[in-house]
Amino acid sequence: MIAIVVSRADSASEHIGDHLLDLADWERREDDARPDAEGGGPYYRLDGTSRDASFELREFDALHLEIEETAAAFGEPNAAEATDSGASESAAADSDTPDLLVFVSRHSGDTGPLLTAHFTGNFGPADYGGVEGGLAEACPNAHARLLAAFADHAPDSYEVGMECTHHGPSEVGVPSLFAELGSDEAQWDDPEGARAVAKAVLDLAGVSPHRERQLVGFGGGHYVPRFERIERGTDWTVGHIAADWVLDAMGSPEHNREVVRRAFEESRAERAVIEGDYPDLKRVVADLGYDVVSETWVRETTGVPLELVEALEADLSAISAGLRFGDPAEEFADDTDGLADDRDRTGEMDDAYEVVELPTDLLTEAQSIDDEATREAVIARTLAFETEQSGSRAAGRAAVRDVDDREALVETLADLLHEKYDSVAREDGAVVARQTAFDPEKAQTLGVSEGPAFGKLSAGQSVTVNGREIEPETVQSERVRRFDA
Repeated sequence: MIAIVVSRADSASEHIGDHLLDLADWERREDDARPDAEGGGPYYRLDGTSRDASFELREFDALHLEIEETAAAFGEPNAAEATDSGASESAAADSDTPDLLVFVSRHSGDTGPLLTAHFTGNFGPADYGGVEGGLAEACPNAHARLLAAFADHAPDSYEVGMECTHHGPSEVGVPSLFAELGSDEAQWDDPEGARAVAKAVLDLAGVSPHRERQLVGFGGGHYVPRFERIERGTDWTVGHIAADWVLDAMGSPEHNREVVRRAFEESRAERAVIEGDYPDLKRVVADLGYDVVSETWVRETTGVPLELVEALEADLSAISAGLRFGDPAEEFADDTDGLADDRDRTGEMDDAYEVVELPTDLLTEAQSIDDEATREAVIARTLAFETEQSGSRAAGRAAVRDVDDREALVETLADLLHEKYDSVAREDGAVVARQTAFDPEKAQTLGVSEGPAFGKLSAGQSVTVNGREIEPETVQSERVRRFDA
């Protein structure tokens, strides 16, 4: 069940709540066990085909950021009585506790029409609700889905964005996030904006709060464009984010190790992306047993099983040193049983792939002819490959499922040579390319001087020298190049 919090102290929240109730057939219920100001009295249920697709909307007098232990207000008022009367505790908990909680709220700032979302709590002082150093549990997967839904429903004049963690509450009781309409009175009163937020919240039906790949973010501005790129463009999601000003407010990472640890725990993350120069923070993150990765690492590992990433980085080179992944690596994600079969008793993937040398000279020649087609060939035939020139060109070693894949790569590269050479053939373990071309030495022996005449003969045109016509065929030679394969 997804809990929705509407604050009567927030006009935008009330408008979003009105549109939520208008968009679906809610059941009005009464909760006499709680004060009306604290979510009791009239409340609304929208039951879907499963518990995960159900919603419950309650209203509170206080601003959202002041409401701690918010999830306790949700669920059937008689759930505790059901336990006393013989129902199992697990069954009562299932009916009583939300899976996810959404605060529908206004957003204030000089940012124009904006739909935005973020998690709650404080890395540092609790200036706006919550407690100092207290972070609520994030829901990165739901956040990613909400951003996508914002993009689907936002009116044309609205931007969509995400923010860092910057205010309370610090303790909600379940994974939660803010869904906000901004950024001033004009938007708070805008029915189109409020309805867009309402539609996006309802799109969360059946969405899990978490997924396997989740990160913590540190650094950057309040509106975190780097982390938004990651969330929109990869299969990773981002939990708590401490922007530059939030880190300043927190103070020394060494003195706030538990806050840093809490950011990972409440985000269910094992890795962080850090924007900016924060050596002390990186050291603390490492000391706590977590990894710092780059945006490039996040993008390159998208779709690739992480245990395969770990093995290939160990056997070849690091992504930071230029390792890149081919299409077959993503196919591992659809073959988890096969991946398990490739591990020996020690857990090593000893039979999953072979490390081979790329055909250096052949690869270089193919790249000079058609760089894009060459890269596509390498991507199509390798699990991973080393590169040079900032990752733009394959070079060095590669991992392949078996030697047949390397052989297929060689054949594809040889085919590319036909664009430059007259004939290409496999001979004694090599690729042999032959080309008939203009021979300057032959031209000189016939009295042709360097200059325009050379150019004409090279282009296949005849020239006249000292009254003698020289055909291009008479000054050509066959060149043979051998590329070890």
